[in-house]
Amino acid sequence: MEKKVYSTSGKELRTINLDDKVFGLPVNDDVIYYAITNELANKRVGTACTKTRKEVHGSNNKPYKQKGTGNARRGDKKSPITVGGGTIFGPKPRDFSYSIPKKEKRLAMMTILSAHAQGDRLTVVEDFTIDSGKTKDLVKILNNFAKDEKTVLILKDDDSKVKQAGRNIPNLTFLSYNRLNAHDLYYGRKVVVMESAVKSLSDFYANDKEAK
Repeated sequence: MEKKVYSTSGKELRTINLDDKVFGLPVNDDVIYYAITNELANKRVGTACTKTRKEVHGSNNKPYKQKGTGNARRGDKKSPITVGGGTIFGPKPRDFSYSIPKKEKRLAMMTILSAHAQGDRLTVVEDFTIDSGKTKDLVKILNNFAKDEKTVLILKDDDSKVKQAGRNIPNLTFLSYNRLNAHDLYYGRKVVVMESAVKSLSDFYANDKEAK
């Protein structure tokens, strides 16, 4: 698959070949669903907690005598049927995280990249950096490819200057080629990939032994 490479000003420079092993796969909705669900589950904190009958603070004495009052038999004020009593089968802290096969996660990333590339939502841009670290300089570049859309910018490396310039831009997510996120990548309306990151993506996913 061929894609045009654009300059930071939005002009066409040349074409680049995208590896079909990474960018030319059929869309696999099931794998994408499993990858996104896994990421969301792993982000859950799981700190919800309620007190049971034995954990509620209060007296163990009966509120009134067993017989002669006409009321129902009552043990103590910590009973779940009283106001301020314990909770029956309430939530307790738990770990929601789980793992999925590495090959399945890799396939999810590749099929998402393929869906964007085949749907013309993926744009390849020449390598650039923001020496000033200013937001306005990065906004000027991104406006040539995406305006007021949820945008994902895939970097070859951890460029601190680019990230500094983009941390105040709403709807912009930074991803490194070797640390893709299925949720952010899938829901990005525009995916901007640096030219050097295209080759890195191909080497990391298509040529890696574990991906075969």
